[in-house]
Amino acid sequence: MRLAAKPLFNAGVVALVVAAGWLHATRLAPEPYPFVGSPASRWWAVFALALLTIAYAVGLPELATSRSGAALRGIGATVAAFSVISAFQAVLATPLLPRSSSMILGLVLPVWTVLAWNLSRDADAWAATRDRVFLVVERPEDRVNLEVDLAGGPEVPASLVGWLSLDDLVRAGTDPLLHRRATEARATIVVLDTAAQAHPATVEQAADLHRSGVRVRTLSLFYEQWIGKLPHAELARVSLLFDIGELHRARYGRVKRVLDLSLATIGVIALVPLVAAVALANRWLNPGPLWFRQTRIGRNGEPFEILKLRTMMPEPESGLWSGPETEPATPRAGGPAVPRPAAAGPVGAGAWTEVGDRRITPLGGFLRRTHLDELPQVVNILRGDLSVVGPRPEQPHYVVELGDKLAFYDVRHIVRPGLTGWAQVKQGYAAAERDAFEKLQYDFYYLRRQSLALDARIIWRTLRGVVGGHGR
Repeated sequence: MRLAAKPLFNAGVVALVVAAGWLHATRLAPEPYPFVGSPASRWWAVFALALLTIAYAVGLPELATSRSGAALRGIGATVAAFSVISAFQAVLATPLLPRSSSMILGLVLPVWTVLAWNLSRDADAWAATRDRVFLVVERPEDRVNLEVDLAGGPEVPASLVGWLSLDDLVRAGTDPLLHRRATEARATIVVLDTAAQAHPATVEQAADLHRSGVRVRTLSLFYEQWIGKLPHAELARVSLLFDIGELHRARYGRVKRVLDLSLATIGVIALVPLVAAVALANRWLNPGPLWFRQTRIGRNGEPFEILKLRTMMPEPESGLWSGPETEPATPRAGGPAVPRPAAAGPVGAGAWTEVGDRRITPLGGFLRRTHLDELPQVVNILRGDLSVVGPRPEQPHYVVELGDKLAFYDVRHIVRPGLTGWAQVKQGYAAAERDAFEKLQYDFYYLRRQSLALDARIIWRTLRGVVGGHGR
């Protein structure tokens, strides 16, 4: 699987760095010296750590879409890692890494990146053929939804090789239709929805397949393990049937809040010079108010004002912006962010903002591409309105609208909303009502699996998308 390519890539990077250091210590240095334990070995370790961190952030090896893209990302990561060492050299006023082996390493690392990318692609193809899914559902639209989700970047690659409706099995009577079709399709996983699980003949044939080595999953469990969300057909049924970390595990909630405050404090330190620079630049490139505020619904349904830097032109009459701004676009890993619904207000209330809105100023476009317009939300985190990770807060009128249509929608308000979330790194931002419902399926997955490990995973994927330049 593609997951195996990542540790292999990391191991290769470490091996190449160690080889470069050893080569200099034993062959290239005017006077050979023991590599292990030397001051140079410690700086090679710093370089390796910086390179691995930057490589992960830019999505190496698996997120590049071509060999040239992989090579460019490899070159960029290598240059950035050497820049980190150069910064230390400037501060300490002494050379830290030898030039000769550094140049050799700089030439070899992009080549290794391309090789690892090829391995990742081959592993993806192998994994997709390994996980062959046969589906049994009551509603044909669930089959269509699964095909779309499997094609949209699942957590574990798989392909749908066949399906049956429950009506097909009922009409088949005593004919072992499921067993025969799944065997002919060489399925490795049989997935059953709730109605199929209640049909005795289906369960009996699934049990026979299970004994022959075919895995069997419920639709809900398959979505969690392979797709990373809960299927919409199961949301109403499972909306109350799982523990929520912030609500049911006190230790997790406290540690999460301490981490939120720590990260937000670091963010405030970065925010102060940013605000000063943007306030000065606004006078020429983005005249008008510095801040954009918008009401959102937070924990337990309480409204609060979310804060960000304004990126659109103010209204001529008032000098204030009262129209729609798109949602801060924490990007989906591996793809561009999608704008969120327009804000309620005198202009465009209830509308969905289009990509490339002409009201975005040049400075506003830069702030959006770099996601710096979102940084003021660290103030919301310090105030307790937001967490770093959680379901993204919606505007009041969308909460009312979706709450009327979905009786279980308010479950997402049990926890503190987030600056970023699982739905954002998996899907991007909703561009229509149907996308908002899609996002809810990812939110329920997060609520069901809420943990510090998942929070860290979301933060890393968010940083990867930001570094990768998926602005909006």
